[in-house]
Amino acid sequence: MIVVRRAEPGEYPAIGELTAQAYLAGGGLPAGDPYYNVLRDAAGRDRDAELWVAADADGRLLGTVTWCPADSAYRELGRPDEGEFRTLAVSPDARGRGVGEALVRRCLTLAEDAGFRAVVISTAGWMLAAHRLYHRLGFHAEPDRDWSPRPEIILHAMVRPLP
Repeated sequence: MIVVRRAEPGEYPAIGELTAQAYLAGGGLPAGDPYYNVLRDAAGRDRDAELWVAADADGRLLGTVTWCPADSAYRELGRPDEGEFRTLAVSPDARGRGVGEALVRRCLTLAEDAGFRAVVISTAGWMLAAHRLYHRLGFHAEPDRDWSPRPEIILHAMVRPLP
């Protein structure tokens, strides 16, 4: 059983490390990349957005996602009528168990509850497992919204319309 809930402050260090380890295992960022400091800052993500976690029945953390409400400084691409999430991360030893899907579905519900017409995300080319999940859940690429936070990194926009 996977439980998706808001993160608790005492979990921030573990969530930050889980996020960094998930990105490191993905192989898209070298170990010394400065973005790992952002990934480890779970407290900052929860302060300026909403930090959600997936846990098993014993409370062990399996994954996390950052939901970016309309007023969040963490929004990158979201238009006024779009929800947005970022930093989806699943512990390497919990992959293949539906953790990522549970977290994305929670974001879709948050977006619907907020009255958004769509959800937008940024994703890197090396995040192939995430791309498969996003496509399966109805996201499609919007190349005209691709962007680069740094010259060596290209992020691809994906959008999922909501009912």
